[in-house]
Amino acid sequence: MGDTPPEMRNWKARLVTGVVHRYFAYTRGMTMGVRAACFDAQGRIFLVRHTYVPGWLMPGGGIERDETAGEALIKELREEGNLLLGDPPELMHVFHNPRTSRRDHVLFYRCRNVIQTAPRTRDREIAEAGFFPLDDLPTGTTSATLRRLDELSGKTAFSEIW
Repeated sequence: MGDTPPEMRNWKARLVTGVVHRYFAYTRGMTMGVRAACFDAQGRIFLVRHTYVPGWLMPGGGIERDETAGEALIKELREEGNLLLGDPPELMHVFHNPRTSRRDHVLFYRCRNVIQTAPRTRDREIAEAGFFPLDDLPTGTTSATLRRLDELSGKTAFSEIW
């Protein structure tokens, strides 16, 4: 499991990810999603913990047919966190995500002055969600999330791989 991130070492996470991407492989030529580093006015980042994969990560999801990336971003932020954009989102980078599928790509955005309209309650998809100071991230923050934060801060250059 050398380069497998800890959050994907869980057999349930691998099973769900594999099934979903096999379905997408049948229905789509390529998969593309959005993910966002969402910061509130205090500079805290919004993270979610899903019920079906381990770890805390930034909100996001797939772009559906007949949906723009911007529409997908707004939809995912609303669904996963009851979040509204403050400032316009900034497209920071496009990543290839071969650990999920050889055909998967992620559009990564930075969103500043994000507003939460109501606390995000637990449901079948989201176990927990909230804003966290960058120097006090929750235990289990995914390695990909930590890499993206290092890239945003300028500590490391942006990778091509998610």
